[in-house]
Amino acid sequence: MSSINLTIFIWITALLISTSTTGAFTALSPDLARRSSSLARPRITRFSNFVPAASSPSSSSFPSSNAGASDDKESRQSLSWDKVTDEWELDCYSRPVLVDGKKKLWEILVTDSSGSMRVCRALPSNKVNSREVRRVVEEIINGSDVKPCTIRFFRGAMFNMINIALSEIDVTAKPSRCTFALAQWIEERNRDVYPKMEGYQPSMSGIGGIGGTFLDIQTAVKLPDALRGEKYAFVGLPLAEFIQGGSVSEENIGVGRLCPVDHSLPADSFVQGVVILTSRAKALASWLAGTEVAGLKADLRKRELVMETDIDNQYLMAKLNEDQRTEAANFEEGKDALNGLHFISVQRDEVDDPAGFWLLREIPGNL
Repeated sequence: MSSINLTIFIWITALLISTSTTGAFTALSPDLARRSSSLARPRITRFSNFVPAASSPSSSSFPSSNAGASDDKESRQSLSWDKVTDEWELDCYSRPVLVDGKKKLWEILVTDSSGSMRVCRALPSNKVNSREVRRVVEEIINGSDVKPCTIRFFRGAMFNMINIALSEIDVTAKPSRCTFALAQWIEERNRDVYPKMEGYQPSMSGIGGIGGTFLDIQTAVKLPDALRGEKYAFVGLPLAEFIQGGSVSEENIGVGRLCPVDHSLPADSFVQGVVILTSRAKALASWLAGTEVAGLKADLRKRELVMETDIDNQYLMAKLNEDQRTEAANFEEGKDALNGLHFISVQRDEVDDPAGFWLLREIPGNL
């Protein structure tokens, strides 16, 4: 098994587990050294210590655009089923188009985690219910050479309907923001398909339903004990490591996952990420694999590093002092430059292979 070749730019921060009853983060005077090197694995030298916080109130390229979702029969005849995975992604939602000038266009979109299979079905507005969703999904499954074992969906606004529909199908339904191939496809349709359709309504674009509803005011909660690492570091990896010929593959990421990589991104750019070091690396990686970890976000206003999981959960990973806030800002800028692409690596120490490595993409909130 080959090792991941990390070329890194590091700010190191040690996360100390304490028994403080107040649970407040207290940042000590930082003495951080910025280094640039080409290493087999990150090497950690100097740290800034702080106290834990209290509770608060896969790599494959995307196929060329099939955004028009033309005749299913024709699409299936040209589909390479050996590239289709058994992890599917589903969306059922209204689109920014009015049919006959008055009724919203509703669509069911189904793809697999590699983005190789794409099926689009229009849904009459008077049949937007769990029974019809189940019927359409079952029809797609019956016509597919590869059957799904898992179907993920990301819209909190449609949670009840989709969850009920999938509960009567022999699959594992997972509310999750790890619907990376689906998000890419919806972005393509928002950009290339709907604006060309009769009845397109620009004012209806960008009304999502990601995670919870638009009324939700999310607050990150205390990080579970199982998720607490001992140290973490902001790092960077060349994007070229994640495309064909790179050192990162399904063979060396432990229990992690790799989201598809858009090959239109510049290969000489750096993907920002966070390495978590812990003596419980295997346990932590397994926990993350079970929680549908969706990504990391630095809230610069609140000075918090937040881990996002499942469909709408947020966990407070760390409080940031001024120096850490600066590095977190660089982390967010790097994510923005690559359309939200970033990674998390969980390791026992700086010379160990990852127990879990996740290449992730922050899903836009306007889908």
